[in-house]
Amino acid sequence: SIVMVENYRAAKGKAPVLEYRYYISSADLTPEQAGNAIRAHWGIESMHWILDVSMREDACQIYRENAAENLAGLRHMALNMLRAEPTKISVPMKQKRCMMNPGFLEQVLLAGFKLAAKF
Repeated sequence: SIVMVENYRAAKGKAPVLEYRYYISSADLTPEQAGNAIRAHWGIESMHWILDVSMREDACQIYRENAAENLAGLRHMALNMLRAEPTKISVPMKQKRCMMNPGFLEQVLLAGFKLAAKF
């Protein structure tokens, strides 16, 4: 099946722009199922973009034994901790603030541990 999605995207201070996106699927999906699958896909893409841009995951040249997998796990944990901290700034800005301010780093770690305690 071919799915077309109409999407309005509005950048700050600019008029909304209508965009059309097309997806191909081998599954026979209802419109609701297709929408859920597309949103789930973009949620994963968003996470990978953050890991690559903010944490330079694609530039990592560590491949020995389990090192790459272990580092990926640590990056995911760090990203979850940064997202759990409630300050309304971007992940890269939170990273920078952590490097410059040990008190903020402590806040991020505490937010992450509180999140982990829920599970």
